[in-house]
Amino acid sequence: MSYTDQIADMRNELRGLYKAVPGATSGFATLSKAVKEEGVIGLKEKEYVAVGIAVAQQCTPCINFHIDALMKAGATREELCDVLAMSIQMGGGPALMYAAHALACWDELAEKAG
Repeated sequence: MSYTDQIADMRNELRGLYKAVPGATSGFATLSKAVKEEGVIGLKEKEYVAVGIAVAQQCTPCINFHIDALMKAGATREELCDVLAMSIQMGGGPALMYAAHALACWDELAEKAG
């Protein structure tokens, strides 16, 4: 399954969860919005942090969503690679595997964006 399909499928699954537990999910949505809009560092830098954590935590859907957000925030592939290198250093072998996944996701989404 392509990364684009994985992102779409996860969004569909989340819609079902949002309907099933609106209190918990609306609270999370409020938190997500606040941390992206407030603070002294920019959205792109915050998304770098999110990708690094997603790689270290081995969360494939998180990687996919935050790679997509990074691209929309104007990140470059080279900048992403620096973040992935730092994630590998912090997370060891498992982070290496998920860093490869994050880079493959970037490449696929960039190719489709044309």
